[in-house]
This record gives sequence, structure tokens and C-alpha cells, in this order.
Amino acid sequence: RGICGIRSWSSMRYSLVALSLVLYSPDNTTLVKADSMSSPPWTIKCTDVAQFEALEAAAHSFFTDDKLHLRILCNDSARCAGLQATHYSPRGRRIHFDYSRQQVTGETMELLFDLADAVGFTERRAAMRAGARINTTENRAVLHHVLRMPKGYNYASNPNGPAILKDVHRVRDLIEDFSEQVRCGEYEGLTGKPFKNVLCIGIGGSYLGPEFVYEALKADRDAERASEGKTLRFLANVDPVDFHLCTRDLDPEETLVVVISKTFTTVETMLNARTVRKWLVDSIKGSEKDIVSRHMVAVSCNIPKCQEFGISDKRIFGFWDFVGGRFSVCSAVGLLPLSLHYSYEVMTEFLAGAHNIDEHFFKSPLRDNIPIILGLLGVWNSTFLGYETRAILPYAQALKRFPAHIQQVDMESNGKGVALDGTPILHRTGEVDFGEPGTSGQHSFYQLMHQGRVVPADFIGFMEPQHGTFLPGEPVSNHDELMANFFAQPDALAYGKTLNDLIQEGVKQELREHRVFPGNRPSSSILMTKLDAYAVGQLLAIYEHRTAVQGFIWGINSFDQWGVELGKTLAKQVRTQLRSSRRTGASVQGFNNSTSSLLEKYLAHAATSNT
Repeated sequence: RGICGIRSWSSMRYSLVALSLVLYSPDNTTLVKADSMSSPPWTIKCTDVAQFEALEAAAHSFFTDDKLHLRILCNDSARCAGLQATHYSPRGRRIHFDYSRQQVTGETMELLFDLADAVGFTERRAAMRAGARINTTENRAVLHHVLRMPKGYNYASNPNGPAILKDVHRVRDLIEDFSEQVRCGEYEGLTGKPFKNVLCIGIGGSYLGPEFVYEALKADRDAERASEGKTLRFLANVDPVDFHLCTRDLDPEETLVVVISKTFTTVETMLNARTVRKWLVDSIKGSEKDIVSRHMVAVSCNIPKCQEFGISDKRIFGFWDFVGGRFSVCSAVGLLPLSLHYSYEVMTEFLAGAHNIDEHFFKSPLRDNIPIILGLLGVWNSTFLGYETRAILPYAQALKRFPAHIQQVDMESNGKGVALDGTPILHRTGEVDFGEPGTSGQHSFYQLMHQGRVVPADFIGFMEPQHGTFLPGEPVSNHDELMANFFAQPDALAYGKTLNDLIQEGVKQELREHRVFPGNRPSSSILMTKLDAYAVGQLLAIYEHRTAVQGFIWGINSFDQWGVELGKTLAKQVRTQLRSSRRTGASVQGFNNSTSSLLEKYLAHAATSNT
């Protein structure tokens, strides 16, 4: 079912070519061999091991054995008690993870844990933590977890750990100092007005991650107080409407612009940056040099390009090639604009929450490890049960942009067609992730989830509201009403409603078939204490690590994104054609018939309209 019915893999085993580990060096010039660490079999894939066939057989039984319907499994109290995990963190916080509504038994989970052992998961996790260059196609380490480590943390697992951590905190200290200067009015605009607005220019990971955190904290009481009188906006789309909507009610003299681009060459970001630069220069009295150096700062690895743009050396905040864009919200990419808006103090709590889960992920046993279990369930649902989509359903309006961020984190990471060794993957990798906050989503796509396609889902809820409301005469508070749906929907998906149920309820015969719910729709529930900066960091890290777990099991590189590049390359050709046609009237050439026809229609209309 999950892999087109293929049953035998013994003839498809691949030789295991061990690659030596190379650790990150702060100067990016010295390659440090990890001779003290044994090289894990980087080329092994889940299809190479005997556990794969056992899991295939187990998956088949879930489609053929009626006793494995969730309606029956969920009534097994011993089974349900064994399919839960709880993570305790400081100040009485808890994360309860219940996956008893997944289509698994205790035996299924043991097979999945055996699969993780067989592919060398713990070795791969240790290599990631130690700074091995596990992003082999780009020869880079993957160390976004280091961004969350506190000062003085004992990062002994990496030979270069102290140097890396020192560099990370050097940038964090710069962000703390600068954000406080801006927030207290010490650093002000060119005309002497304090900065009340921050306009953040970036796209992809430079936008989705910071925006998710911004939205998540808007109603948090501490963050709300810290951001009083301030505005933070994100300019991502090159569509001129986005620029118009972001700037139309801002005073340029009170606006600080943060341009985020690792290379400072991202086409959309740099066009938006030049557009905003012109907006500032046209609106503020002074020279372009003075305006840009005072009102624009950068987050980038390319210092010469930032200087060429006009940004002051002192206002360039760096990050490192071991931080991928979609994993960069804990770097200056997110930390700078969010500290300017919410304060560095609030963002330190966010980083502490993420670090708490990093420690849980790297140190907790597999069977108690929430990100690992989530990742194994993702592999089970997609590779073995054949479910190609996954819903992220936060029952918290503040998390309205969380699904979009995780969509990028997961789909850009795990949407791959070849393994680390370049051989084809014999099954699909990655899921189509989507979601909306409850209860809004219930009135949108839950119909499909209940009676159409099977969509495994993660329900995320909180015991305490960010803001509580209780109206006299109402049976429950607004938050309890929200959470009533959080508890009810997973059961409705799992149990469904049978024809016999409908007959007993007296439903009219002509409506019965329409009101049958098959049930057997898998889901997990994550119940956290409260949603604040610390919890937002925890939630982010849980899902970042889940993505890595699935990639390790599949034997793919979750940390490159070559699929993003092809469209960019073709767009350059189109851009050149548009420039030539508009400036010299050149005919459309070099494209297929469909693209040529559309381009000609577009250019013909543009010639008669104001574009």
C-alpha cells in the first residue's frame, strides 16, 4: 500500500559506504576529522534492513484486520496507557503527548524503534549534535540547536564546541545591545525621531519563522506589554501590493528596516530592499548614505554585499552556514527583529524553551522522546500506511502561522527523491503538510478528514489561555469551549459513526449512508501547560527535530534544498526576455509553446496598461 505493493527488498540492498565525519571549524577553513568517533553508515536506508519488511506486513494487517480499527484499539486501556509520553520542564510545565489514536499497537512501535536502531539513528543524531557535516551535498554541519545553548553550556561533544558557542553568543550580545538601544530611544532615526516601526524584509525561512513567532506572542501578556506602541511588519512577496500594504501607514522617519538574506543576493528580497530604500530616501531629508546607514540594518553572511548596499559595518548581524534558512529563526534572522519588537528578555525565554527540547531530543531514551516518536509515526503513516498528507491543528489562534512555518520546515527538508548516496528512494518521502487553528479549520477542511481522505493529524492544545473570557450565564469559558473541540475531534476521527449507531438514533433511512463516518482516522494530541515564549520555543524545536528524525530514517539529506533552485534558474531566462521585450520590442524566443503563448499575451496586455 505504502510503496506500490513491492514486497521483497533483498535484491535491492546497497553496499554501505561509510563517509568520514568532518566537524565544523569556526574559521571555515580547517576541517577537523572526528577520528575519535566511528563513522556511521550514512548510506543506509530504511528499505535496506529486514525491519522494513516486518513493518510492511504489520501495515497490511491494519487494512485487513477489523480488530485493529481504532474504535476497538482505543478501548484497550493498557494499550492506550503505553502510547503516551510526558515531558516535564522547569516551573511546573508539562508536555503531554498522547498517540493512542494512531494506527499502532505496542508491537508496531517496537518494530519502529527496531527500525531506528537498524538504520543507525542514534549515531546520526549524535553526529548532528557533535557538528559532523551531515549535510553532505553542501559539506556543512547542521547546528541550529547550538543557537539556543546558554552561555557557559558544556558543549564537549563537539571538539570545536567552545569556539562555536562563543561566536554564537558574540552575535547574541550584539543583538541584545542594539535592540535595547533602539527600544529605549538611544538609537534613533536620522531626523531624531525614535524608531516605533520595524519592517523586516526576507522570504522563505527569513520570513515564515519570525512571522510565526511574532504572531504566537502577540497576545502573550509579557510580550504584549514589551511591544506596546511598536509595530513589526514582514515584507516577503515581491508583489508590489505587499510593499504597499506594509508601508502605506508607516512614517519612514520612525521606521527601522531589517534586510535578511544569507547571501544578500536573493532576487525577491533585494528588489524589495531597493524598493524600501527608495521609499526611505524619497521621504527623509538627508543624503542616501546617511539615511541607509541609519535606517537599514542587515542579517547576512555576505558583509561586502551589505556594505555595497550602504549598510554600516556596525549594523550587519551575521549567522553561519551551519544554519539552514528554514531552521534560522533562533539566529539573528528571527532574534533581531523579534528582540526589537518584544525585547531581548522575552526572546531569551523563547531560546530557553527551544534548548529545553534540544536537551530532551539529544538525551532522552527513544521510547520517551517526543520528537523521535512523532518522527517515527510520520514514517509509519506515510511510508507504510500510504497516507500522503498531514494536518497540524493548533487549538490556539496565536499559532495561526505555525502550520505555514512547519510546512516549509518539513516539505523543503524531506521532499527528496534520492538517498544520501544518490541512489533513488524506493518510496515517497515527505508529506503534504497543512493546517489551520481550531475551531476555524473545523468549518473548512475537517469534512474531508472525517468522510473523505485519511489525513493523519496533530492536535495541539493548552491548559491555560493567553487571555481568558467567561460570560455570566454561559456553561463554560471561551477557552473551555475551544478545548472541548480539541478533545472531541480526535475521538470523532478515530471512532466515527456506524450505520447501526444511526439506526439506533432514529436517523431517517434516506440520510443514514450520508451520515456514516468510517472513523479509523489517526491522530496525535499534544497538550501543553500554556502558550508563552518558552512554550513557543519548545514547540518549534519539537517539530524541527521531528523533521530530522524522518530524514534520518529514510536515509535522505533533510538539510539541502536543490529543488528550490530550478525554478529560480528558469525565472532568470524569463526576466531577461521581459527586459528585452519591453525595452527593445524583442520577440519571445527560447520557450516552449505554452510559455511563449502566455508571455506574448502578458506582454501584449502590458503594452496597453500601466504596469
